[in-house]
Amino acid sequence: MTAELLKLAGSVAAILFIAWLARFWRLGGDVRIQSERQARDIAEELMCGFNPVDIAIDKAGIAALMRDDEGRHLLIRRHGVQWAGRLLDRHSESRLDHNFLTIGTGERNFGTITLNLGEQAQKWAAGLRRLNKVQHNIGHSHA
Repeated sequence: MTAELLKLAGSVAAILFIAWLARFWRLGGDVRIQSERQARDIAEELMCGFNPVDIAIDKAGIAALMRDDEGRHLLIRRHGVQWAGRLLDRHSESRLDHNFLTIGTGERNFGTITLNLGEQAQKWAAGLRRLNKVQHNIGHSHA
């Protein structure tokens, strides 16, 4: 009986040590975007020189949509254990449904994501439509 209690105590101690170690290393934390500052940091990490002037964070914090001073749009989201980002271009697709904006990059690996942007969804959908029109006309001369 004493041997069984020692095994139990050792197991409990090992579990507590592993839990402490995971917390110490900050493993398994909240992976959502909590603030504009965090979104800016992620954008800088993904794309050096991207300086967002406008940011919309999904209500659940799973993704963010940003526009820089050059008019470029960057979509960031989780991809496994890392953040991934894509500059949106004329190949991107977007669909507005009330407060939800669904964005597809045309890349199978990045996929499509639906963001709950609340009242901002219409403004961002309009911005993406303008992005597609401007980029579609680049390189075409009007005689």
